[in-house]
Amino acid sequence: MPMAGQVGSVAFFDKMFEETVFLLGEARDYALERERAGYGTIHPALQLLVSCETLRVTARLTQIMAWLLVQKAVLAGEVTQEESRDERNRLSGHDVCMVEKPWGPIEMPRRLQALLDKSRGLYVRVARLDEHAERRAELMPLAFDPTPEPRPRRRNGPSPRDPKHS
Repeated sequence: MPMAGQVGSVAFFDKMFEETVFLLGEARDYALERERAGYGTIHPALQLLVSCETLRVTARLTQIMAWLLVQKAVLAGEVTQEESRDERNRLSGHDVCMVEKPWGPIEMPRRLQALLDKSRGLYVRVARLDEHAERRAELMPLAFDPTPEPRPRRRNGPSPRDPKHS
């Protein structure tokens, strides 16, 4: 069960991780097929647009994967909640990843359009989780951080707080 400040469980993140890996595989397959087939008679401007939008899919999935790995590290106790809130560990790339159909009425290849839709949907869900985690963390004092703190090393001899020492 999630503790204060956590946004989910290991199983929840595992499912999202699997979904992201699956979409990464689909994007890779699409890019390889596009490379093998070439662009044929497609206008160079459309070729550029297809390449840019393929990179947008990759950017979204990379950002999602990085965020999920940080969240899994928090749940495993490898990273503290405070560390996960550092800007470097938050979901980023919103200015690129949240864009939807910047090309206007031009039709993208169906398979690319499906990847764009799926990756954006997943990115939007993760962005909501990231914002939710940030809001919860702002409301909860860090004292509720469920991540175990590293234990201080014990010096030789009794500790000043040791009752035997008094």
